[in-house]
Amino acid sequence: MSLKNLLPGRLGFGTAPLGNMFRAIPDEEARATVEAAWEQGVRFYDTAPFYGAGLAEERLGEVLAGKPRDEYVLSTKVGRVILDEHETDVPDFGEKGGLFEHGNPNKILHEWTAEATERSIEGSLKRLGTDRLDIVWVHDIAQDFHGDAWLGKFEEARTGAFRVLSRLRDEGVIKAWGLGVNKTEPIELTLALDEPRPDGFLLAGRYTLLDHEHALTRLLPLAQEQGVDMVVGGPYSSGILAGGTHFEYQQAPAEIIERVGKLKALAERHGISIKAAALQFSLAHPASATVIPGATRPSRIAEDTAALNETVPAAFWTDLRAAGLISPAAPLPHGA
Repeated sequence: MSLKNLLPGRLGFGTAPLGNMFRAIPDEEARATVEAAWEQGVRFYDTAPFYGAGLAEERLGEVLAGKPRDEYVLSTKVGRVILDEHETDVPDFGEKGGLFEHGNPNKILHEWTAEATERSIEGSLKRLGTDRLDIVWVHDIAQDFHGDAWLGKFEEARTGAFRVLSRLRDEGVIKAWGLGVNKTEPIELTLALDEPRPDGFLLAGRYTLLDHEHALTRLLPLAQEQGVDMVVGGPYSSGILAGGTHFEYQQAPAEIIERVGKLKALAERHGISIKAAALQFSLAHPASATVIPGATRPSRIAEDTAALNETVPAAFWTDLRAAGLISPAAPLPHGA
């Protein structure tokens, strides 16, 4: 199924922050943020077991339990199974290692086999308190493996998770499946397969104002050729484009801070918000189906909605290209 036909609207909600990403968020604040998203008309919610070792799914499910199930689209991920026992050592999650130190204490098993995929879905359904999922993404195949090691995990996913999800889609249990990653290579490799065939992909942090060249030149032409849609995750590049200090899940380096300063200065010159520039840039590519910024405060949802609808003058995009701040090949919003 085409993601553009399945997803309701151009703005969704990414729930990684609900897993206590970067900071411990009070339960009341998490609930209020999801409620704010609903009140603003957001009807696509993306989550994952990895986000706080199940905490984000639990918090999201608590709020959505009071909403009509047929009125929203729900996606989660497989590849990490949440175990009942608690972690006693510091887990090694690579560049994402410190993201969810304030999440649930449960151990997390990295596995993309058929059996693990089914266990992961079962666990997600329980935590979310729902009887069905609309989209399931295969999460972070290449994230925590270096060199050629990730190719072995990709093969595990190809013969395990990919086949299970393809079968569930064909049986009508889920509506779509794909990859949820922040590296383009696993998606490129998947699109080169004869089967199983994904319906789309969630690409985090790789089609933003700060990082889009690789996706633009290699991945997205292939996706368009095959009619596969993209959900854009991390449009604010871990927060640095929305007033935060993180880029690629770490403290932003000096060169990124300098680049963001130039983007903000140009936005201010044209009287627009940097959030509007970020969201509308990510959505301008023909392969983009929707964008899913995360939030931990209710006020951020209203900001995102306003940014999506803000009028950005064509001159801003012209100046952005002239300053070399975006690729000259990047599609611009309609009318720019």
